This record gives sequence, C-alpha cells and structure tokens, in this order.
Amino acid sequence: MRVRRPATTGHAKARLLRHTFLLQLRQKKEQIGAVGGRSSSSMAPTRRASVRGWFRHARGWLAEISDAVVSVFFPSGCRICDRLLTSASRVPLCEECLSSFARVLGILCEVCGRLLPGLRREPEEPLLCPACQDKTYAFARARSFALYENAVVRAILLLKFEQIEPLGAWFADRLAEIVSAEGNAIAADVVVPVPLHRERERERGYNQAALLSKRLARKLRLPHKAVLLVRTRARPDKQVLSLEERWESVRGAFATRPGSQVDNLRVLLVDDVLTTGATLDACARALRDAGAKSVVGLTVARAIRNPLPGTRAW
Repeated sequence: MRVRRPATTGHAKARLLRHTFLLQLRQKKEQIGAVGGRSSSSMAPTRRASVRGWFRHARGWLAEISDAVVSVFFPSGCRICDRLLTSASRVPLCEECLSSFARVLGILCEVCGRLLPGLRREPEEPLLCPACQDKTYAFARARSFALYENAVVRAILLLKFEQIEPLGAWFADRLAEIVSAEGNAIAADVVVPVPLHRERERERGYNQAALLSKRLARKLRLPHKAVLLVRTRARPDKQVLSLEERWESVRGAFATRPGSQVDNLRVLLVDDVLTTGATLDACARALRDAGAKSVVGLTVARAIRNPLPGTRAW
C-alpha cells in the first residue's frame, strides 16, 4: 500500500523552502520596480497604457506570490508521485515528473507527426506514414509535445478533470516551443480549441483544450477564437469506443459557428490528446468546408500509433 509522505520532513527542507520563496520574492519585486520605473518616466501619451500594463503585471505577480506563500508554509506533494514540492511554483508537479515526459522527437511523419523509427528521410521527398500516404487527414500537419504514456496520462487527467490552469499554462508554453521550432511549417493566423459539446462543457464547467489554446494564443500574439468551432453532436455515452466507433462518433460532429469568418485563414487547432487523429480530422474538415486555407493541429500528447479502422499493424 502506498503511503503518502508527510507534509514536512525537517528543518532542512523548511529552510530550503523559505530560501526559495525569499529569492523569488526579491526577483519579483525587482521586476515590478523596473516596470514601475519605466511607466513613471513615460511621456504623457503613453503613460495611461504603461499604468495599465503595470497593474496587469502586478496582479499576476500577486497571484504567483500568494501561491508561493502557500507552497512554502503549507508544502504539498506532487500530484503524480507525492514527492514534496520544494519550489514556489504554481504547477503542482515536481521537476522529476515534468522532466520524465517522453517528448515526441526523432523521425516523424511529416503530416500526422507519428514516430517512424528506423526510417530514413530521403532528400526532397516527404516522409509519410501509411495513413498519410493515403491522404487520410484533412489537416495539413499535426505535432505533439509528448507521448501519451506513464506520467503524461496522469497529468492530462488532472488538466481534464480538475481545471489546473497553471498546468495548462505549462503545457501551452511547451506547445509554443514547438511552433517556434517548426517555423513557417505551422504558421497560423488564429488559434482555436477543439470544442466540447455544450452539455459536456456545462457538466464539466470548462473546456480543457481552451485552457491550452488561450495561453498559447497569448504567447504567439495571435487572435484566440474560443467559439469559432462548435460540436453539434455529443460523444456516445459508451466509455470505451472501438476504432470504427471513434471515427463514426466525430464524423460530421463539428461545424463553424454561424456568422464566423474563416475565409482564407490558417487555423492552429489545439487539443489535449491525439489518439487516432479522428477528432482533429473532423474539426479540420469543418474548418476547410467553411473556407479555411489550412489547418494545423497541436496537442499536448499523442498515442504512439494512430491506427485506422480495419488496420492492425500500424
């Protein structure tokens, strides 16, 4: 039986926590002082904008400090492994668990992003998996941060069912790094989350994909269109779906909201997990039918394989 570690483990860790907190407090005060100094010396036409920016920065700083105070004086365990959290971070996972996520790196299918170990890229020829050789998907490209296994599975469940926004922000920052690394290959004009059906979102209270997409849009300085896409048909109540049922459940299940303008836009579509690619494909088809120029998918995690109905080997 697993025994949860006690909240405190002696004076040494308490001193470490206090030292970490005081160091981050000093750094934040210096940052605020620098912002305040710039705003006070600004010329009259820009002073109001500078003050607004200062207040936004101060609100974020206060939120971080309040969480830091709680983590120092009431230290908790990592939500995955129960190790005592020794940093004043808002993300409730330890550094060991965060660093254990298996990133999707190596030789990838140029369209869906599936790992293709053992294959060699030929010059000037796209490297495609069997599904993408058959032009299965309506999206132009899909990329993911990590493989959907081990600690990543538990982290995504926390994001999906407990609305841990700092964790969503951490994942969004990793997606922003992918966008930066891919360059023009996934350039976009707008960021859109994969929507939940209205009944599911009402029941849950939020859309976990929007926790990712909102932060990502801010990082990329792109418009965020949280309601551009809608899900018109709910997911079946059955907990586990076969491949055929998974594809059938999303076929025609998405549409653009009436009055939305997507003509000639490059859409960056965000979700938590790519399993078969069926959901991203259905959303991409709805967007392309409405006039979008291209659709690129970004997910926190992906399955090692994304098989199609009637296939087994891949």
